[in-house]
Amino acid sequence: MQKKIPMRKCVGCMEMKEKKEMIRVIKSPEGDVKIDFTGKANGRGAYLCRSEECLKKAFKNKGLERSLKSSVPEDELQKLKKELSEIGF
Repeated sequence: MQKKIPMRKCVGCMEMKEKKEMIRVIKSPEGDVKIDFTGKANGRGAYLCRSEECLKKAFKNKGLERSLKSSVPEDELQKLKKELSEIGF
């Protein structure tokens, strides 16, 4: 029997992809928005494809805010973009 592959939907392009191909962004219980490199951190999570295009779409269509169930301030978005660019996004 084949093991089931976990799938997640990108909040930018709305496509279903394998979980391990995507980046998880979380809103921690303290209210910080950051990248979850482990995929297991506490907090409300949203998934993004590994493309800058999807990140821009997620901001534009408020997909990230909808998934995290709260507004994401502009400075948090800029910090997130910077973190993503540092990991070669």
